Amino acid sequence: MPEVHLLDYGAGNVRSIRNALHALGCTIIDIKKPEDIEDAKLLIFPGVGAFGAAMKRLEEFKLTDALRSYVKARKPFLGVCLGMQLLFEGSTESPGVKGLGVVPGIVSKFDAKPKSGGMLRIPHMGWNGIRGDDALLSDTGSKEVYFVHSYRAVESPENKDWILSRTDYGDPFISSIRKGLVFAMQFHPEKSGKTGLELVRKVISVCLCGNKPSTKMLKPKTNSMVESKEGPKTLRKTKMCNRIIACLDVRSNDDGDLVVTKGDCYDVREKSTDGKRGHVRNLGKPVKLAQRYYVEGADEITFLNITSFRSTPATDKPMLKVLEETSKNVFVPLTIGGGIRDYKDANGKMWTALDVAGAYFRAGADKISIGSDAVRAGIEWWKNGKKPTGKTSIEQISYVYGAQAVVVSVDPKRVYVNDSKHPKHSVIKTTKPGPNGEEYVWFQCTTAGGRKGEDFDVAALVVAMEALGAGEILLNSIDCDGQRQGYDLELINMVCNLVTLPVIASSGAGTPQHFSELFEKTTSQAALASGIFHRKQVAIEAVKKHLQDTKHPVRY
Repeated sequence: MPEVHLLDYGAGNVRSIRNALHALGCTIIDIKKPEDIEDAKLLIFPGVGAFGAAMKRLEEFKLTDALRSYVKARKPFLGVCLGMQLLFEGSTESPGVKGLGVVPGIVSKFDAKPKSGGMLRIPHMGWNGIRGDDALLSDTGSKEVYFVHSYRAVESPENKDWILSRTDYGDPFISSIRKGLVFAMQFHPEKSGKTGLELVRKVISVCLCGNKPSTKMLKPKTNSMVESKEGPKTLRKTKMCNRIIACLDVRSNDDGDLVVTKGDCYDVREKSTDGKRGHVRNLGKPVKLAQRYYVEGADEITFLNITSFRSTPATDKPMLKVLEETSKNVFVPLTIGGGIRDYKDANGKMWTALDVAGAYFRAGADKISIGSDAVRAGIEWWKNGKKPTGKTSIEQISYVYGAQAVVVSVDPKRVYVNDSKHPKHSVIKTTKPGPNGEEYVWFQCTTAGGRKGEDFDVAALVVAMEALGAGEILLNSIDCDGQRQGYDLELINMVCNLVTLPVIASSGAGTPQHFSELFEKTTSQAALASGIFHRKQVAIEAVKKHLQDTKHPVRY
């Protein structure tokens, strides 16, 4: 078994890289002290979170000098995501904080208005290609890998000899580097399915199994080449894929078993004919369903623990076990939502939202989804004159784990009104009139799993969430939930026009055509569905084939 050393400094989901290494047959030795770095045969550094916070942790563990010396000596090394960025001299994310300084350059944030034109959603989140002509990349020419980051390194004359691959998002950026036996990737190979696992296997083979680093320029496949105006062929620009996300609403049934369920306008109980309370719909076991969706091609999997607002999620062993077991065999991103808030347990112990998020990340989650607590934070942000306090769950989790790890899940309900003027709420004209013919609507935020309506609208919420440091919006719809009549395009367009964050459309999908309609009529690049997948009414593969046939890029 190949032996690798893992540098886990306590931030983010390191379980995923562990599971990937175990799947590849590796024995893992954890770095405990600086001397362990010197002894490493292959050092793997999966950095997560904010640049400054990560460098601070390395300093606290007295690992900075040993890590810098190891990489400068060109010893076998694989950095992942922030583990690549920290090799540079610094980052505009954390002004004044020095990086390891091994690779020339300063990491900077994506420009929402790039030189190439258009508008970018930041973070760069989802599946994109990589272009490079090294033999290591021979199997990735027509495949995509998973990115999730707001900051990137760009090419310069000083770092050009480090570049292994480039990726295009607006303008090109460095997606992987290599010099000798030092490798680093901006994307997450451990979350890039079989393609990513194969890349990690190749790095291990080069570093540990005697295969010499190749400098051979492969003859690229013709579909990756285009003629430039000057004549010579160049590698084709990469493109973002639309994401298809499978969602599993998880809760205990009346017998206490953890099951996947599905609501009809958020009601998860079967209709009863005898006047008694109906049973919770049971559509399967969470781990088994998640594995099925991974095999079928889901780009991400989301778990929503829909009754955790009344439980103690940080010590919810069944739910944590679901994450642990799922992450062993599912190598695409996992999001978990539900109950992420400050609370006091039955023993009087206080738990913070950061504690809850940490428990979920350690169990295998890549992103956490905040619902009710986000609404409370948004209300306070507006009351406080649009000033952050640094105390909200969004701010605290974003600082430690990075904005890309924080998803805000919004549960809106339509409120119809007679005209466009409202003293408190953002109103739009609708093509779906209300019950009394009303032509205007505002979207009310709800909490407690859609059970409680708040005097606060979605437009105000999403603006606040972007300001507080969220990285993505999961946009549900109580009105469309379970109806299979298509997504609420009016709601989605409103939110997409208000923020530059990625927006996941949720609730209402019933046919493959609903997905293509979403991507044609809105700027959302991610669609979530649940019931149609659970009941096998529509297959993920059928959705992707339809999207491919209608010229919408997807990952296969």
